[in-house]
Amino acid sequence: MSIRYLSTRGQAPTLDFEGVLLAGLANDGGLYLPETLPHFSPAELQAMRGLSYTELATTVIAPFVDGCIDRETLAQLVDESYRDFRHVAVAPLKQLDHDQWLLELFHGPTLAFKDFALQLLGRLLDHVLSRRGERVVIMGATSGDTGSAAIEGCRHCEHVDIFILYPDGRVSDVQRRQMTTVSGDNIHNLAIRGNFDDCQALVKASFVAEAFLPERRSLVAVNSINWARIMAQIVYYFYAAFALGGPDRPVNFSVPTGNFGDIYAGYLANRMGLPINNLVIATNRNDVLHRMLTTGTYARQPIEASLSPSMDISISSNFERLLYDLYDGDAAQIAQLMADFSAGQITLSDAALAKARGLFSSARVTDDETCEEIRALWQRTGELVDPHTAIGTKAARACTRPDEGPMVTLSTAHPAKFPGAVERANTGRQPALPEHLSDLFDREERFHTLDNNIADVHAYMAAQCRI
Repeated sequence: MSIRYLSTRGQAPTLDFEGVLLAGLANDGGLYLPETLPHFSPAELQAMRGLSYTELATTVIAPFVDGCIDRETLAQLVDESYRDFRHVAVAPLKQLDHDQWLLELFHGPTLAFKDFALQLLGRLLDHVLSRRGERVVIMGATSGDTGSAAIEGCRHCEHVDIFILYPDGRVSDVQRRQMTTVSGDNIHNLAIRGNFDDCQALVKASFVAEAFLPERRSLVAVNSINWARIMAQIVYYFYAAFALGGPDRPVNFSVPTGNFGDIYAGYLANRMGLPINNLVIATNRNDVLHRMLTTGTYARQPIEASLSPSMDISISSNFERLLYDLYDGDAAQIAQLMADFSAGQITLSDAALAKARGLFSSARVTDDETCEEIRALWQRTGELVDPHTAIGTKAARACTRPDEGPMVTLSTAHPAKFPGAVERANTGRQPALPEHLSDLFDREERFHTLDNNIADVHAYMAAQCRI
């Protein structure tokens, strides 16, 4: 039976996969998630151990798209999505120390983990829209990597116009140029005078007021509020675990965390049958999730710019999906909690907090500690990592518990995306961009700067949409 998708807040229509792919945010302000999760038995997990990355991805994703995309078509879309990754393993593992590992997720075209989801998302959209004869408008907010990955994944889609909002002056030069140097009549980069939370709020508000778009157009989300993004990211947790002896022994993961989408995918992998003991929420100075797990209070705070800008977030959108499970699927309770959070802060119930602490741990890493970690890793292992990955490896050691099995840190970006942070770490190395991006700083940029004003954003988007 095909999986149906429902909203965390309980007041939006239940949709099939095709509907949820094109909807993004639910019309009640909630996030879509599966009504039931597929679950793999120990025997099924054993049978998956020898699969290639693309074969595994097809196997893990197939239940989520059943009834909308047949398995043969899905396999073709998956193969096309990962064909051009620069490592044959797609997501290779490297050993750092005894039972400490790196999962390299930066071998895609934009050098960041978000390529895993957005290369597939672009192909899924093109497949569905071509069959339906429809056009859509993609709108996304980025703290650095989502924008370039979305543009790269969707720029060839004939049925899509893309608008990416990013905080002006708050992404790295490499991240910005990976967005603004891509040419195309359907690509629009908007530098918003504000922070990432401002950009994300503009996107969420736009999904509630789509009337500003030209006739017969609808908005599609590429942020991790789109279920298809989460779905694609579940795969590499299985892949890493199988490489390290799973499912016969549990594996642990440390995840540099901002919007909670990547680590939520690990949580789902566990619920689908993959043995995981510990999911480490690794945060920078913007530690809303670390404070939530340690105190039980989920509260926003002013965002402070850091060396790890992709994590400079104070509203972790996907945390709402976890809350839904922590409160046993009580949609009315989630709607009230999110209303309370919008007005200030919320305190988790004792039962909900205990559930979260059963699988998650957390650590906060400062900029100085990040630099120390980059330098120490280089000196001890010869591995040069970006600041987000460094936060992950330091948090991994802080949260490793005896006899729990291997700890895998998700290496979410190539160090060349953050040369300033690597230089500040005094490694003596300057990370070079891969060959396909070696001329990045010679390319012409195209972007438009706007105030943090929804009317201005909507007017610009309406004017730029292709007929």
